[in-house]
Amino acid sequence: MAVRVELRVMELLNARLCHELISPVGAINNGVELVAEEDADADFQRDAMKLIASSAKTAGHRLNFYRFAYGSGRGSTGKDAAAGLLEGGKVKLDWNDSASALPLEWQRLAGNMVVIAAEMLPRGGTVQIAAGEGGQGIVVNVGGDSVNLTAELRAALADNADIDALTARTVHGYYTARVAESLGARLELAEPAPGKALLKATSGR
Repeated sequence: MAVRVELRVMELLNARLCHELISPVGAINNGVELVAEEDADADFQRDAMKLIASSAKTAGHRLNFYRFAYGSGRGSTGKDAAAGLLEGGKVKLDWNDSASALPLEWQRLAGNMVVIAAEMLPRGGTVQIAAGEGGQGIVVNVGGDSVNLTAELRAALADNADIDALTARTVHGYYTARVAESLGARLELAEPAPGKALLKATSGR
């Protein structure tokens, strides 16, 4: 099923991607400037090199993830791409083997759903990904001390989402819903208990 992506959505996705890369790329630039200081001692330069290495790794993980999530979904797996994106952060990923057995295009959808889930956890927590019952669809369980389900996110996930109301922060939810639509599925978001959220992609629209 072909999915039409409007120019405004493409602009917002580009803005989001640039935002994700500004921080690590800026840190790399700062590290290079520190290394270049002629009067810097060995310990100072060693710390600068660590900063460069860490920031380059972060930038690489983010590029790999968004190439997978926003591109064709080739060249990686959903688990590896999502794990790299969340590495070293406050949100821990539990990617079930049943999700790894899904077709690659469904793993791509699962990876995009990970981003939505992680953004619900400003204080950290756990995102659990598994295939639905009978190996169909995707189930994402979100848990943490504070789970933030905003009205803006719910609106972005809706079938009748207002494109003009999207922002660089909410456009990923809209895009993910369109990826689900391309697979003949729809996203459902619920809050079964305090500190819990459930995001599902169910087939058979």
